[in-house]
Amino acid sequence: MMAKANLYVNLAKGMKMPLLGLGTWKSEPSKLSAAVKAAIDTGYRHIDCAYCYENEETVGDGIQAKTTDGTVKREDLFITSKLFESFHRLGDVESGLKKSLQSLKLDYLDLYLVHWPFGIQNIEGEMCPTGPDGRTLFNDVHFTETWHGMEQLVQKGLVKSIGVSNFNISQIKEIQALPNKVPISNNQIELSPYLVQDDLVSFCKSQGITVTAYSPLGSPDRKDPQDDDPILMDDPKLIDLARKKGKSVAQILIQYHLQQNVACMPKSVTPSRILENFQSLHFTLTDSEVEELKSLNRNNRYCTYDEAFGHPLHPFDPTH
Repeated sequence: MMAKANLYVNLAKGMKMPLLGLGTWKSEPSKLSAAVKAAIDTGYRHIDCAYCYENEETVGDGIQAKTTDGTVKREDLFITSKLFESFHRLGDVESGLKKSLQSLKLDYLDLYLVHWPFGIQNIEGEMCPTGPDGRTLFNDVHFTETWHGMEQLVQKGLVKSIGVSNFNISQIKEIQALPNKVPISNNQIELSPYLVQDDLVSFCKSQGITVTAYSPLGSPDRKDPQDDDPILMDDPKLIDLARKKGKSVAQILIQYHLQQNVACMPKSVTPSRILENFQSLHFTLTDSEVEELKSLNRNNRYCTYDEAFGHPLHPFDPTH
C-alpha cells in the first residue's frame, strides 16, 4: 500500500507548499469570506486565488479576519495567485501583482503563477476586451518577456516563488532555456482521472517543478456542459470505489492526487464540504486503486480556453 500522502511538497529554495488547499475559482464572493475562515479553522493553510476570479477582495477579508483574531499568523499561510493575461508585458507584471496584493490585503505572495502562456490587450476598465467581431483581443507578448517580469517580483520581495499554469512541456523548456535567475516552482494544470496527463506531470517532477491540480473533481459546476460531456463524479467505477472505501467520491478524487504528490485545490463555500474535503488526508488508496482510477483516462479537458484557439501560444490547441 502507498504511504500516507505528505501534507507538504518541497518547492525550490527550500519552501514547503501544503498539498491540499482551498480553491476559489467560481466561488460566490458573498459566501467566500466565510468559506476562507471556515477553511482556516478546519486546518487549511493553502488558499488558491487569481485576479481573474474577481473575488480576491473577499478572500482577503477572510484571511485578515483569521490573522487578526490570532487563529494564524500570515507566515502560517501559503497564498497563491495568478497573473492575468492583460499584464503580460514586462512593464505591466508588477502592477498586475499589486492589484491582487491590494485586494488580498497582503504584502507578499508565497506563489505567483503566469495564468496562461498568451496575453490579451491591456485596455483600462475592460477585463477581457473584444473587437467588433466579439472576439477577445489578444496581444503578441511572448511569455518569456513575462517571465523576466516575474523574476523581478521575487528579487523585490513581493513574491517568494513563481511558476506557471496551463503550460505544456515545450513552453516550460523555453523558460528553462532562458538565463533564469529564479526557477519554475510549480505548474498548475487541469488534472483528474479523466485527464491524467502523465507525460506532463512526469516531466515537471523530473525537473523539480511541483504540480497542482485544478478542477480535480471534474468541474461539475462548469458553464454550458455539452450533452456528451462525461461527468466524472457520476462514473460507476469511481462510485463503486468510494462505496468500498466508505468515502465520498470527492474524497477519493482528492486523495488520488495527494498520493501522487500533486497538490489539489478543490473548491467549496460549504463548511461541511470544506471539512469533508480536508478529511481526505485521513485515508490512503492502494497502488492498484490509483492505477484503476488512471485507467479511466479519456483525455477529456473541461477547461479549453477555446476562444484562444488559433493563437500560436495556446498550450493545447487541437488545430496546432
